[in-house]
Amino acid sequence: MTQIALITGASRGLGFALAEALAPAYHIIAVGRTVGGLEDLDDRIKAKGGDATLAPMDITNRDAMAHLCRSVHDRWGSVALWAHTAVHAAPLTPVHHLDAKDWDKSLSVNLNAMAHLIPFVAPLLGTDGKAIFFDDPHGGEKFFGHYGTTKSAQIAMVRSWQAETAKTGPQVHITTPAPLATATRARFFPGEDRSVLASPHDEAARIVSELGLV
Repeated sequence: MTQIALITGASRGLGFALAEALAPAYHIIAVGRTVGGLEDLDDRIKAKGGDATLAPMDITNRDAMAHLCRSVHDRWGSVALWAHTAVHAAPLTPVHHLDAKDWDKSLSVNLNAMAHLIPFVAPLLGTDGKAIFFDDPHGGEKFFGHYGTTKSAQIAMVRSWQAETAKTGPQVHITTPAPLATATRARFFPGEDRSVLASPHDEAARIVSELGLV
């Protein structure tokens, strides 16, 4: 029976690369907001002989994610793997200039969404599934008030879940990717030499191998 991998944030960057790296060993359920990116991913997966289910939706939409997870349960019963790469990267700014709109979106995507995603996906993972989260430790750094704070809080929540499931499953992994040549990083470090950064596809291959996912 084909294993199922749920990738939240699959339309670009590391999520896109992970989905491609996991196919065709897994049927990919690709969640993302950018329809064009998901369609490009679908083409690449099909070229490898794999299959994907595209789910163009916003992870902050609780009802939509509930419907998706229920549909996954009804069709496949479970998922073997959940990789969560969706993130909101607000512009860098001093804390005393935080923008209310950017703060609310950062909080919604990077933290609040976890309060429904984990409860919805955990039953699909059961005791044998794996969940993977990606740390990006900028908490406390200057100008990272939006992103660093909410991303750090997300990982704190995941560490709690990891500790709670250590003996019972599912397996919860937290890994820190190498600096990647992605649009997110370009927003933070626009003048950086991108030639020295890792490609998302190379890093995805490393993560898949390191965690024994295929």
